[in-house]
Amino acid sequence: MSRKAFSSSGAVSVGPYSHAIESGDLIFLSGQTPVDSQTGKLVEGDIVEQTNQCFKNLFEVLEAAGLTPDHVVKVNVFLTDMNHFTAMNEVYSNQFSEPFPARTTIGVLSLPLGAQVEIEMIARR
Repeated sequence: MSRKAFSSSGAVSVGPYSHAIESGDLIFLSGQTPVDSQTGKLVEGDIVEQTNQCFKNLFEVLEAAGLTPDHVVKVNVFLTDMNHFTAMNEVYSNQFSEPFPARTTIGVLSLPLGAQVEIEMIARR
Protein backbone atom coordinates (compact mmCIF):
# COMPACT_ATOMS: atom_id res chain seq x y z
CA MET A 1 0.00 0.00 0.00
CA SER A 2 1.38 3.40 -0.89
CA ARG A 3 1.04 6.28 1.56
CA LYS A 4 0.07 9.81 0.64
CA ALA A 5 2.01 12.18 2.86
CA PHE A 6 1.46 15.84 3.68
CA SER A 7 4.19 18.17 4.90
CA SER A 8 4.25 21.76 6.03
CA SER A 9 7.16 24.15 6.27
CA GLY A 10 5.41 25.50 9.38
CA ALA A 11 5.96 22.22 11.23
CA VAL A 12 9.23 20.58 12.20
CA SER A 13 10.15 16.89 12.10
CA VAL A 14 12.65 15.67 14.64
CA GLY A 15 12.80 12.15 13.22
CA PRO A 16 12.07 9.96 10.20
CA TYR A 17 8.32 10.47 9.90
CA SER A 18 5.74 12.33 7.84
CA HIS A 19 3.80 15.27 9.24
CA ALA A 20 0.59 13.52 8.13
CA ILE A 21 -0.51 10.43 6.24
CA GLU A 22 -3.79 9.96 4.41
CA SER A 23 -5.61 6.63 4.65
CA GLY A 24 -8.99 6.62 2.92
CA ASP A 25 -10.85 9.67 4.19
CA LEU A 26 -8.76 9.86 7.40
CA ILE A 27 -5.65 11.99 7.86
CA PHE A 28 -3.36 10.96 10.72
CA LEU A 29 -1.25 13.88 11.95
CA SER A 30 1.98 13.05 13.73
CA GLY A 31 2.51 14.51 17.17
CA GLN A 32 3.84 18.05 17.19
CA THR A 33 5.95 19.46 19.95
CA PRO A 34 6.19 23.23 20.46
CA VAL A 35 9.08 23.78 18.06
CA ASP A 36 9.18 27.13 16.28
CA SER A 37 9.73 26.40 12.57
CA GLN A 38 11.54 29.73 12.12
CA THR A 39 14.22 28.97 14.72
CA GLY A 40 14.05 25.18 14.84
CA LYS A 41 14.08 25.47 18.62
CA LEU A 42 11.63 24.64 21.34
CA VAL A 43 9.46 27.62 22.28
CA GLU A 44 10.54 28.98 25.63
CA GLY A 45 7.77 29.70 28.07
CA ASP A 46 4.95 28.19 29.99
CA ILE A 47 2.44 25.52 29.02
CA VAL A 48 0.15 28.13 27.43
CA GLU A 49 2.83 29.28 24.98
CA GLN A 50 3.91 25.71 24.27
CA THR A 51 0.34 24.49 23.69
CA ASN A 52 -0.35 27.40 21.33
CA GLN A 53 2.78 26.52 19.32
CA CYS A 54 1.72 22.87 19.07
CA PHE A 55 -1.62 23.93 17.60
CA LYS A 56 0.04 26.40 15.25
CA ASN A 57 2.24 23.58 13.91
CA LEU A 58 -0.65 21.13 13.62
CA PHE A 59 -2.96 23.59 11.90
CA GLU A 60 -0.22 24.29 9.31
CA VAL A 61 -0.17 20.55 8.55
CA LEU A 62 -3.98 20.49 8.34
CA GLU A 63 -3.81 23.37 5.86
CA ALA A 64 -1.23 21.51 3.76
CA ALA A 65 -3.74 18.64 3.57
CA GLY A 66 -6.50 21.06 2.53
CA LEU A 67 -8.30 20.76 5.89
CA THR A 68 -9.31 22.99 8.79
CA PRO A 69 -9.75 22.41 12.53
CA ASP A 70 -13.41 21.58 11.79
CA HIS A 71 -12.19 18.35 10.14
CA VAL A 72 -10.51 17.10 13.34
CA VAL A 73 -12.30 14.15 14.96
CA LYS A 74 -9.76 12.97 17.58
CA VAL A 75 -6.97 14.63 19.54
CA ASN A 76 -4.37 13.07 21.83
CA VAL A 77 -2.54 15.37 24.24
CA PHE A 78 0.60 14.32 26.12
CA LEU A 79 1.63 16.37 29.18
CA THR A 80 4.77 16.00 31.29
CA ASP A 81 2.95 17.56 34.24
CA MET A 82 -0.77 16.94 34.77
CA ASN A 83 -0.84 20.08 36.92
CA HIS A 84 -0.78 21.90 33.56
CA PHE A 85 -4.08 20.31 32.50
CA THR A 86 -6.26 23.34 33.28
CA ALA A 87 -4.01 25.83 31.46
CA MET A 88 -3.64 23.49 28.46
CA ASN A 89 -7.39 22.93 28.44
CA GLU A 90 -8.04 26.67 28.29
CA VAL A 91 -5.88 27.00 25.17
CA TYR A 92 -7.42 23.84 23.71
CA SER A 93 -10.98 25.11 24.14
CA ASN A 94 -10.21 28.08 21.86
CA GLN A 95 -8.91 25.93 19.00
CA PHE A 96 -12.15 24.16 18.07
CA SER A 97 -15.86 24.85 17.84
CA GLU A 98 -18.54 22.65 19.34
CA PRO A 99 -19.05 19.80 19.14
CA PHE A 100 -15.42 19.38 20.18
CA PRO A 101 -13.35 16.47 18.82
CA ALA A 102 -12.97 13.39 21.00
CA ARG A 103 -9.83 13.70 23.13
CA THR A 104 -7.47 11.78 25.38
CA THR A 105 -4.97 13.50 27.68
CA ILE A 106 -2.11 11.40 29.00
CA GLY A 107 0.56 12.22 31.56
CA VAL A 108 4.03 11.13 30.41
CA LEU A 109 7.48 11.13 32.00
CA SER A 110 9.18 13.14 29.25
CA LEU A 111 8.85 14.36 25.66
CA PRO A 112 11.34 15.08 22.85
CA LEU A 113 13.57 18.13 23.27
CA GLY A 114 12.30 18.69 26.81
CA ALA A 115 8.84 19.82 25.66
CA GLN A 116 6.06 20.10 28.23
CA VAL A 117 3.35 19.09 25.72
CA GLU A 118 2.92 17.16 22.48
CA ILE A 119 -0.34 16.93 20.53
CA GLU A 120 -1.44 14.61 17.71
CA MET A 121 -4.67 14.56 15.72
CA ILE A 122 -6.84 12.53 13.41
CA ALA A 123 -8.91 14.41 10.85
CA ARG A 124 -11.53 13.25 8.37
CA ARG A 125 -12.30 14.60 4.91
